[in-house]
Amino acid sequence: MRRILFLMLALASTLLPNLAHAWWQPDWAYRKPITIDGGPKGGAIGGDAGRTPVLVRLHTGNFNFQDVNESGNDLRFVGADDKTVLNYQIEQFDPLLGIALVWVDVPALTAAPQQLWMYYGNPKAPAYGNGQRTFDSDYTLVYHFSEANVPPRDSTAYGNHGQTAVVSIDGTVIGKGAKLGGVPLMLPATPSLEMTAGGKFTFSAWVRPEKLGPNQVIYSRRGNGAELLIGVDAGVPFVQVNGKRSSPGQPIQAGQWSHIAVKGDGQNVALLVGGRPSVALPASLSAMNASAAIGSDTEAGSSMAPFAGAIDEVRLSRVARPDALLLADAVTQGGDSHLVAFGVDEKQAGKSHFGFILAAMPLDAWVVVIVLGLMMFLSWAIMISKGRFYAATSRANAIFMNLFHETAGASLDQLGRSNKVPEQIKQDSSLWRLYDVAVDEMRRRHDRGYDMTSVSAATIDAIRAAMDGVMVRENERMAKRMIWLSTTIEGAPYVGLFGTVIGIMLVFVVAAMAGAVDINSVAPGMAAALLCTAAGLGVAIPALFGYNWLGSRADAIGADMAVFVDEFATRLAEEQGDGRHLRAVQLQA
Repeated sequence: MRRILFLMLALASTLLPNLAHAWWQPDWAYRKPITIDGGPKGGAIGGDAGRTPVLVRLHTGNFNFQDVNESGNDLRFVGADDKTVLNYQIEQFDPLLGIALVWVDVPALTAAPQQLWMYYGNPKAPAYGNGQRTFDSDYTLVYHFSEANVPPRDSTAYGNHGQTAVVSIDGTVIGKGAKLGGVPLMLPATPSLEMTAGGKFTFSAWVRPEKLGPNQVIYSRRGNGAELLIGVDAGVPFVQVNGKRSSPGQPIQAGQWSHIAVKGDGQNVALLVGGRPSVALPASLSAMNASAAIGSDTEAGSSMAPFAGAIDEVRLSRVARPDALLLADAVTQGGDSHLVAFGVDEKQAGKSHFGFILAAMPLDAWVVVIVLGLMMFLSWAIMISKGRFYAATSRANAIFMNLFHETAGASLDQLGRSNKVPEQIKQDSSLWRLYDVAVDEMRRRHDRGYDMTSVSAATIDAIRAAMDGVMVRENERMAKRMIWLSTTIEGAPYVGLFGTVIGIMLVFVVAAMAGAVDINSVAPGMAAALLCTAAGLGVAIPALFGYNWLGSRADAIGADMAVFVDEFATRLAEEQGDGRHLRAVQLQA
């Protein structure tokens, strides 16, 4: 029985993953599993980054561009539950070159691995990607520099677009970037970019200096006698607040891309290089609402030099971003990122009519189906175990009867004393247990001094009564758990009917509340409700057939036991009864 339950549980376990990973929507033909792993074997971000825009790089090595729309507007990213649709923004999508850069809004980036699904392959899908929803509201400026030789566009909802055009370059760390040198990139003076006294702030960007000159400014903002400068001095990144400059920290190399971030929490200003803390400056930011600049100082005649090199993925935030998020930015946006791993693409085989019915089933119908599934599980386990038990008993009884008939003419207890009956037969045969109790009764009477060569009718009746008691217990053993089958036969249709009634009630209530009573609004719910009745019948009908078949097997075994009791009693009376003793006396006379 335990092995049967184990096998059925194993079968159920093979079906459960398919239910858990049901297709998000049938209109999408393909999907690809994506694993976001911030643990030691993945991105190694060392903590919880929270909500994070994660860069997903697609290329011909991990994605087949032939099955997606030319613009990539059919891409959809869904959470591990295969229900939650995630926001995303396409920075670059070029199926001819076989490359795509997509920012996916991961609600909670942690050190534990998590799986996402990327769906594609729907020619009728409308455009969905939007950077305003991909980057949270605390991002006040995000430049991808994906537009060529024009002022950069802000991807956030604040619309802080660049005020001056930039020279676009290819082959940067993330798609396109901007070349800096001499002419600053001016940022707008908007309320969303305004800095408050002692406020919080985060700046991050990828930079590649052409040469390591002194006091090169990457980001500059001045106003009301205050200043915030971020730059590179002879290859050493620095941050300067109101004349106070950070001490030297980790240097960067000319001609190489480096991720630089600066954040202020109201008490300290920290500089991070490559996503890892480098130096900290005990200072708070001052209130400033004037325009900021990227690549040069905003102050005329300043002793600071312009930054000569390239820049990419500039971000400003009005909060101090967690170190884990900035580290995640540095490790996921680089070319050798291990944060994102891709699985094998899956193709939808097409959903059948039955699949659409399952998709339309409400919660109450699923509860009924689960209850019926448990009833089916138990009934099949009982039928299989009972079938094996009856088969073993029938085989053992047949072998025992052959051995018993071979001892005809000898003493009735000779078979028990001869050890000819194998142990397996003794374990499985109900006839052996009847024989064993009868021989035991005869032996106990012999031990008490009874003359077993002349057995009285009362003794034969007593032995028959003992055998009848064993036969009753054997019948009870065969009938054990059969009541569950009869309950399943009678109860499963009613359980299914109950689910159907509730489902139909809900269909009409929902249709009435929605004010839409047509075939398209009620047909899916009606079909799902009727599925409960079909499931109930599907559980009851096999149980009915199995119950009748097992009942016939049990009746046959019971008949064999009744015949054996009669045969044993008759043979006992004939060979060792009073009549045999009287005939022996008459022959001697």
